[in-house]
Amino acid sequence: MAKYKMIALDLDGTLLDEERRISAKNKECIKRAREAGAIVCISTGRGFKSALEHVAELGLDGPFVTANGSEVWFDRQTLLSRHLLSHEQVRKLIEVADSLGIWYWSYTIDGLLSRDNFDGKIESVDWLKLGFYDEDVKKLQAALEIIKDWPGLEISNSHELNIEINPQGVSKAVGLQLVCERLGITMEQVVACGDSLNDVAMIKVAGMGVAMGNAQQAVKDIADWVSLSNQEHGVAAAIEKFILNE
Repeated sequence: MAKYKMIALDLDGTLLDEERRISAKNKECIKRAREAGAIVCISTGRGFKSALEHVAELGLDGPFVTANGSEVWFDRQTLLSRHLLSHEQVRKLIEVADSLGIWYWSYTIDGLLSRDNFDGKIESVDWLKLGFYDEDVKKLQAALEIIKDWPGLEISNSHELNIEINPQGVSKAVGLQLVCERLGITMEQVVACGDSLNDVAMIKVAGMGVAMGNAQQAVKDIADWVSLSNQEHGVAAAIEKFILNE
């Protein structure tokens, strides 16, 4: 019996290359992993609808951990859990972004929303995750200093130029644990692959935590193994080593 029964894959910076494509080698190894009996779980900071394009390309029907764990899907129709930021939390976070001139975006249950297309009606939206983005890291650091001790928030990132905010207690790790319970497996039987701070929790608790070669240093520091980069088919390398035992 194979030691690892599931592989959890982040999308951006991990499964996807810098052009946001899935390489032929990654696709082939995912196909072979499934044929060998492994479960492939997409575990992403993206919202469910945003992830569907790549899910469909791979022919996956689930499970999915989306919006950093704010939603967990057993399959495309079955929602296992959903956690929302409160309207008051979002109001205060947007005030911080506006005060510093930082661009913000959100994954909501209806899709992607940003400062560019938001009508300002906070109460009319169900907020899964809020993100700040700015190429001026000093602005991001200033925002982080303001919000880091606020109660009720889980703070991470999916890139060194952003901050991502979820409800407290929400993470990819918690989402994967819920999936494992549903499947009757343990986190020790999971290989988790990622590149950013929103992947740290799942990489820590997985039986095999894998950082991409392009991962942030903090992710590499806690990983069990560092793969090749997302430009070098790092997901395929992890599948070959830990799922296919090649």
